[in-house]
Amino acid sequence: MNRVGCCFAVMLTLVVSSRAHSEKPPNVVLIISDDQTYTDFGFMGNDDVVTPNLDRLAEQSARYVNGYVPSSVCRPSLVSILTGRYPHQHGVYFNHPPPGFATLTKSPAIGKAEFDSLRERAASLIRSQPTIPRCLAAAGYRCFQTGKYWEGHWRNAGFTEGMTIAEPTPDAKYGNKTLANGDVVAHGNGDCGLSIGRETMQPIYDFIDDCGDTPFFVWYAPFLPHTPHDSPKEYFDLYEARTDVPKHRVPYYAAISQFDDTVGDLVSFVEQRGQAENTIFVFVVDNGWEPDAGRYRSASREWDHTKRSKRAPFDFGLRTPILVRWDSRTKSATHEAPVSSIDLLPTIFAATGLANRPDEFPGRNLWPSAIGQKTLDAKLAVFGEIYPGDASSLGHPERNVAHRWIRKGNLKLITTHKQGALQSWGNYLAGDALFDVVEDPTESRNLVGEREFEAAVGNLRKELNDWWDPDSD
Repeated sequence: MNRVGCCFAVMLTLVVSSRAHSEKPPNVVLIISDDQTYTDFGFMGNDDVVTPNLDRLAEQSARYVNGYVPSSVCRPSLVSILTGRYPHQHGVYFNHPPPGFATLTKSPAIGKAEFDSLRERAASLIRSQPTIPRCLAAAGYRCFQTGKYWEGHWRNAGFTEGMTIAEPTPDAKYGNKTLANGDVVAHGNGDCGLSIGRETMQPIYDFIDDCGDTPFFVWYAPFLPHTPHDSPKEYFDLYEARTDVPKHRVPYYAAISQFDDTVGDLVSFVEQRGQAENTIFVFVVDNGWEPDAGRYRSASREWDHTKRSKRAPFDFGLRTPILVRWDSRTKSATHEAPVSSIDLLPTIFAATGLANRPDEFPGRNLWPSAIGQKTLDAKLAVFGEIYPGDASSLGHPERNVAHRWIRKGNLKLITTHKQGALQSWGNYLAGDALFDVVEDPTESRNLVGEREFEAAVGNLRKELNDWWDPDSD
């Protein structure tokens, strides 16, 4: 049986325990921040950034403060959220398929038809996989896609409705790309769906109102606080006069506060419609990002990201808070054990009452901990993998992997794969590295080679290879 068939066969039935809690299965609103480092929230200890709505959501949620995404770039990270699988398993370990973004957009020989065809080869990979919306839809949910989404038409991932159709939008502020030959195409990262949050919230409001008594799933992944940091003046005004906020952080913080306002608007809308008691709010970031005071891009008049954040194998690119709120079900509490964004799929399925086979998905079900019935095992490991933005081929993650990593307890091992080159992609590390990410959160002191950590390196390396060994593929 193929993966989709398995999804339908195993996961269609809503179990009795779910219906015992409510007249209908709970709605799910999945909120995904785009390019925001884990430290940059009020509830995560940042007193400079203004995030009252996210802070309120966190206060009402089960808070997993050591959450991780498998990869520190948006597309593979988002597909891991959708599928509950790692990039080497779902096959989307890149942002751009062959021949790569520069050739796709700058070669005069490539027009819209070929551009669309090459991107569709990669976007089609998700069609054969169980996803959160595909399985919820099979159980009677209406599922709405908005915002950041790289997988072509919204139907490809199993949504029943959506905004992204893989075609350029007339007069779109975001999402279009002009090729070298002058053809205008959908960039591939969400096209007209990128208007959500930045320009309007109305499509989501209309969708929720239209659902009536039908349970719904909303994928809210706005293009925020992602660059361009062009927020309305009111958000810049929150920071520009403050001497405690460095100038290079002002545009980024303004975008965070703009995003925070949209989260507040969305949550308030659900509450005002009387739906909060039967709605699960889930929050996660797709990958970290922080501005670098030394990397100003004069062409776009913006600061680029630090080398330790987006795309990197470090925690500033990989860590994210994860929040789960269902009023009168979840317990407001902080959970310190490391967890992963791949845990969201089994957690959502458990919370909504969908049957789940553990061997189908590698993530852990966090729901028992979210409702206060079980304490997470802090010794369980989380894993991930780092790749270049462009894939050299489809179906061969082992040919492109630059780093693998494992965190277990306080320790994080990063392995480096140079793929025959003199240095690894991105030149983040010269070789393997071990960090105590609790004592050394900036990952500055490499413990590989220190005698007292030799056994730990060996044990972590074995566990990492047992998880996935690209040399065996």
